[in-house]
Amino acid sequence: MSGGGAWLARAEALSERLVSVRRRLHRFPELSFEERETARIVAERLTGLGLSCRTGVGGHGVVADIVGDPAGPVVALRADMDALPIAEETGLPFASERPGAMHACGHDAHTAMLLGAAELLTEERAKLKGTVRLVFQSAEEINEGAKAMIEAGVLDGVDEIYGLHNLPTLSAGLTSVRPGPLMGSVDRIEIAVEGKGAHGAIPDQGIDPIVCASAIVLSLQSLVSRETSPFDPVVVTIGSIRAGEANNVIPSACTMTGTVRAFDPEVRRELSGRIERVVTRIAEGYRCRASVTYIRQTAVLVNDAEAARRVGEAIDAVAGADRRLTAAPTLAGEDFSEYLKHVPGCFFWLGSGPERDAEHAFGLHHPRYELNEACLPLGAALLAGIAASRLEEGPLHEPQAAGEGGISP
Repeated sequence: MSGGGAWLARAEALSERLVSVRRRLHRFPELSFEERETARIVAERLTGLGLSCRTGVGGHGVVADIVGDPAGPVVALRADMDALPIAEETGLPFASERPGAMHACGHDAHTAMLLGAAELLTEERAKLKGTVRLVFQSAEEINEGAKAMIEAGVLDGVDEIYGLHNLPTLSAGLTSVRPGPLMGSVDRIEIAVEGKGAHGAIPDQGIDPIVCASAIVLSLQSLVSRETSPFDPVVVTIGSIRAGEANNVIPSACTMTGTVRAFDPEVRRELSGRIERVVTRIAEGYRCRASVTYIRQTAVLVNDAEAARRVGEAIDAVAGADRRLTAAPTLAGEDFSEYLKHVPGCFFWLGSGPERDAEHAFGLHHPRYELNEACLPLGAALLAGIAASRLEEGPLHEPQAAGEGGISP
């Protein structure tokens, strides 16, 4: 089996191919659950490596197994494929040719990296101590793809799962990982406020839902500042408010949508009831009626502590210990968390920013986001190295003996 440094040397030899496929995908981005051409390219390349693919998994997902020792464990590697509804402003020669769509989160790079890892691992297939499952996922951006893949059986037989995400505010060549909670839960709220329309010059003849909605927005922040411990990170953000058409008319209704993020599962469970209480009672005080639709999307992303330690060791072997940092927790969300609810694993950051002043680079989801393609070989090498080393090392956790929390036969 290749050593850590050998994975990177071999991945660097693939650099031109990795850049080529990434730019092809970047030029023709596809939104969530529309990744038909992306999936076709992925399947075509995997088939070219002699792998048998399942397509149309959980939308347009593609799954393939690299089987070494069929009696060994199964380690999964995941990449997401979808783009965002953002108009690109980079001016790159391979910029998006599809108006209003852009790979502003780097999923084109993730796909290219996993294809590179597939090539590296296929060359070492005979030495693998088990099976590597390649998971190319649809619809991460709308928090639906992982659930759909799981429902389609992608985790059947899987012992562990690993994935990465590029980070443009971290210089290419660097990585960061942490055990335990890494990314927040993601929930959506939809609020409808009903008042009574009237002339804007005669407000006493109406019931103003805009004034009510304004009070609701401000009051929701008290859930963070006055009802949640300062040691429990929580964000409640209203991202859209829609009401009325004319400047001199009080509309009869107002709608709002927002996102709710938390880092503790118990805090997350409590937030829905608290939000409904604040919204409905504030509305009553303003003579309006209000309703809340609370949509749970993805859980807190919690890395298995032992898996994170092993990923750190693999990073040290492939890239060097000086290339590994400790990741800071963030309330940004990722539906990789759904896989981690079922099997242990680890998700980590891969630097994709400029070598200098990366912290000032345009971030993820920005129309001028740019990926430093120097990160592509390292990403491919890390994915391959992590999977191969995990198969070599054996299970993360020893089964519990009876009397130690296990169940006696």
